[in-house]
Amino acid sequence: MSNLPSTPQSQPPETPPWDTPSSRWFSPISTPWRTTPRSRQSTPTPTTPKALTEVIVSKSPLSQKSLATPTHDGIESQPLNDTMVPLRLRTNRTNPWIWCGAALCFIFSILLIIFGIATLVLFLALRPRTPVFDVSNAKLNTIYFESPVYFNGDMLLLLNFTNPNKKLGVRFDHLSVELWFSDKKIATQGVLPFKQGNGKTRLEPIRLISNLVFLPVNHLVELKRQVMTNQINYEIRSLFRVRAVLGIIHYSYWLHGSCQLQLASPPTGGLISRNCTTKKW
Repeated sequence: MSNLPSTPQSQPPETPPWDTPSSRWFSPISTPWRTTPRSRQSTPTPTTPKALTEVIVSKSPLSQKSLATPTHDGIESQPLNDTMVPLRLRTNRTNPWIWCGAALCFIFSILLIIFGIATLVLFLALRPRTPVFDVSNAKLNTIYFESPVYFNGDMLLLLNFTNPNKKLGVRFDHLSVELWFSDKKIATQGVLPFKQGNGKTRLEPIRLISNLVFLPVNHLVELKRQVMTNQINYEIRSLFRVRAVLGIIHYSYWLHGSCQLQLASPPTGGLISRNCTTKKW
């Protein structure tokens, strides 16, 4: 029997090198392959006891979208530690004087509201009306010219003050009456203060004297012309303060009266016509 060459036995395949895509992508070249995963537990940091006035608030630097720890090719990454922020609580109390001031302000506001409502109710119940100023009668006694720019005059007026309120008394003070001709004041006279009951009328006579009053040439020429035509136009202006009284409630306001007068020439000097108005100042 011939000796046949022995068939070589099959050898096991060699182990492929550890050069895989995962090792090529995620493993550093300068370090060997790690087979032991990282520990999931981080080293605990020592904590110090906190005071009772502090609260620990944890703030995560990143939004925690998933609770699982992210992995890369079987290697788990180390979880992120939370940031601990201490907050100190306020322990001091509010000053009692602040509470007292707040209470006083609240009481004052309530009293102010009540007073405003009471005033509104009284106003609607009484409906106060404005007193009326009028000229009942007038007489021009004298008017003559001293020089081309000066003249003298004498006039009597009977003033009429009426209080139309039915439940409210008034007081008139700081009264002044002025005589004007062509927007030029030629005489003035004051009136003493007086009281007037509800629904009452008072007649007050006064005398207006013009003594050597200067008038521009054009005004003096116009006055002479009106004396010749027997129709002299004057204006009466009055300013006075009215004080209304209702028990302990007092309020005041100013009134302005105006009357357009037309008088005859002296010596008759009677009142021909008048037109009076009273307005709040």
